[in-house]
Amino acid sequence: MNISYNWLKEYLDFDLQPEEVAAALTSIGLETGSVEEVQTIKGGLEGLVIGEVLTCEAHPNSDHLHVTTVNVGSGEPLQIVCGASNVAAGQKVVVAVPGTKLYDGDKEFTIKRSKLRGVESNGMICAEDEIGVGTDHSGIIVLPADTVVGTPAKEYYNIKSDYVLEVDITPNRVDATSHFGVARDLAAYLKQNGKPAALKRPSVDAFRIDDPTPGVQVEVVNTEACLRYSGVTIKGVTVKESPEWLQNKLRTIGLRPINNVVDITNYILHGMGQPLHSFDADKIKGGKVIVKSAEEGQKFVTLDGVERTLTARDLMICNTEEPMCIAGVFGGLESGVTEHTTDVFLESATFHPTWIRKSARRFGLNTDASFRYERGLDPNVTIYILKYAALLVKELAGGTITGDIQDVYPTVFNPYKVDITYDKINSLTGKVIPVETVKSILDSLEMKITNETAEGLSLEVPVYRIDVQRDVDVIEDILRIYGYNNIEFSDHVKSNLSYQTPTDHSYKMQNLISEQLCGCGFNEILNNSLTRSAYYDKLTTYPADHCVMVMNPLSADLNCMRQTLLFGGLESIEHNIKRKKGNIRFYEFGNCYDYNKANKKEDQILSEFSEDYRLALWLCGNRVENNWAHPNEKSSVYELKAYVENVLVRLGVNLKKVVVANLTSDIYDAALSYTTQSGKLLGTMGIVSHKICKAMDIDTEVYFAEFSWNLLMKETKKNKVTYSDLSKFPAVKRDLALLLDKSVQFAEIQKIAQDSERKLLKEVTLFDVYEGKNLPAGKKSYAVSFYLQDETKTLNDKQIDAIMKKIQTNLEQKLGAQLR
Repeated sequence: MNISYNWLKEYLDFDLQPEEVAAALTSIGLETGSVEEVQTIKGGLEGLVIGEVLTCEAHPNSDHLHVTTVNVGSGEPLQIVCGASNVAAGQKVVVAVPGTKLYDGDKEFTIKRSKLRGVESNGMICAEDEIGVGTDHSGIIVLPADTVVGTPAKEYYNIKSDYVLEVDITPNRVDATSHFGVARDLAAYLKQNGKPAALKRPSVDAFRIDDPTPGVQVEVVNTEACLRYSGVTIKGVTVKESPEWLQNKLRTIGLRPINNVVDITNYILHGMGQPLHSFDADKIKGGKVIVKSAEEGQKFVTLDGVERTLTARDLMICNTEEPMCIAGVFGGLESGVTEHTTDVFLESATFHPTWIRKSARRFGLNTDASFRYERGLDPNVTIYILKYAALLVKELAGGTITGDIQDVYPTVFNPYKVDITYDKINSLTGKVIPVETVKSILDSLEMKITNETAEGLSLEVPVYRIDVQRDVDVIEDILRIYGYNNIEFSDHVKSNLSYQTPTDHSYKMQNLISEQLCGCGFNEILNNSLTRSAYYDKLTTYPADHCVMVMNPLSADLNCMRQTLLFGGLESIEHNIKRKKGNIRFYEFGNCYDYNKANKKEDQILSEFSEDYRLALWLCGNRVENNWAHPNEKSSVYELKAYVENVLVRLGVNLKKVVVANLTSDIYDAALSYTTQSGKLLGTMGIVSHKICKAMDIDTEVYFAEFSWNLLMKETKKNKVTYSDLSKFPAVKRDLALLLDKSVQFAEIQKIAQDSERKLLKEVTLFDVYEGKNLPAGKKSYAVSFYLQDETKTLNDKQIDAIMKKIQTNLEQKLGAQLR
């Protein structure tokens, strides 16, 4: 938010320089970034002086130029060639002496000594548009005869430099979204720093009703959304350009002047923080303003010319026939004030923040008014603001205030009652703040003390401080005015021995796996946890009714929380493939969300919702490409399987205790599941369904794996790293060629073998698979190696044969295996 230094001083008389104001505001929680010097007229009229034309003669070599001598108050008179038709001797004029810089939009040019058709010219006599004080170019500026020669033009035109402070307002500080609000906070700061300054609030004592004839009437139908609505009619106004002082104020903070009535509403909005809206009273059909909800599906054209479809949750300002304005958000195209307006109806209201926020988001509108209404405003100031605005309209546009002020205020807002104790103030701030200092700060913040005891205070907090309704809020306000820098660090340090929490362990392992995957050529991606619910339509693995839906989505593409990381990765893959980057290795860590009605428990509000942190990997394209030493080779699901199991091993997961099985899922064409021996699903991996890839506009196979990081951390949290000497005794390898049904997986052989001999069997590997001639129908051959080792002695043939016989027997009994 832009704050004008000069404008701020109109509400508060202080002697701080702009940089000091910025530092003071930052210290009390209104963080101020840049401080920029600005000028209402570019260049500030530097180098321009008031001169007097002493002589004026026709140019000898031109029929329209004149040769003049001009007294500029210092040195010899200047000879200046002038082309204006209205130049004459005896005039007081504005002169640009040599070296003066003038501006034409973004262009800059310097006045230099020169010759015009053979006659020397030492300056320039200026027109209004040439120096930026007006738009007239019909002739030079002719000033009153009593104007003092030699006066700098910036003094004559009262051109002052201003400074704009860029103040970052936090969402809870709606009270500071105006010059007066910032001045109010600055006044509290100055009082506590020994520089008290009186806060000056514009007076409305001069307000009166000029004509008792009833003006526009008001009816509020939706009192839930409209907390207070005030309005007044002003007849006989003249809509025209605003005076220079008002235009300059708006330009300084980056606003474009429109006309005097609209400019007054913007001036008050940024000056006092209360949005206003001005209607052409003649366009209020039926002479009545009705505040009510829109009809579902109703069409409305806003001020920007866009037709919008309304909902029943949009609050509208209507006349007796049609809507005129989206309350607190944006005006309508037909009801605004124009240069033809003669009667004006001014609105000053307070609307429910939630209604305004949802309407603004629904239509993608973010206005200065909605910015403030969304954060909550004080309904108790609407009448004061209305009177202030009406007085300014009378001053700048004329007219008469007609009829009584219309005011609908169904539920009066009273100050917030808060009790605080000195003990809590001191314990939370970390310092014993003197009681009198506390009371002084509260007084400077306009918090009224209603009762005082030895232990603490009872307060009434102004309604405009919507963010201060608890004792801790009051204490925070006390501390920011007292000064965070005034809380000294103690020389006594309280600490405990550090230890690694499960969160620390998870973060450490996450970094470890990230480094491993990056070393394998993977790139980390980070997708939005909001996604489109359409991805889950007709899925059974992740059903649509398990989506956590967003109540007020920004768009249909971001209307629910993701159940899986899959679709975000596929979006990234599709994006890269379309940009000729098809060899992809991605990984992502992220939360996934699930809603399940079956988990509902009466005593637990969030029992239906669950959240799981996951790790996902994606692979597609070529593993090797354009390599002189190796032919192109496509990536495969087995490559992904290797990466997955390397990750599990690096985490410390005992693969012998992980059950790997075939998985049927509608997100995969073929897949494996990884579960613990107790049946918990650690994750899945496989070939992404061709149907899903096609829907995502991906025409290549994608290999995907997703694991629950939370479950992986539980599986590894008790792992301890142990070290032992390398065994002095050799391992023994035995191979078996097994004839099996085609449906049997190697994982089943591995598990049966490991269950047969848990101590001496160290490893089971598959080194050949054969299907084809000389095998019975429906059969395949697995060639499997078994590694046996006793770390305390050398195995003999008798022991080895006994173990292999046991393994063979179990394979025959459980899988129907036959030796080839």
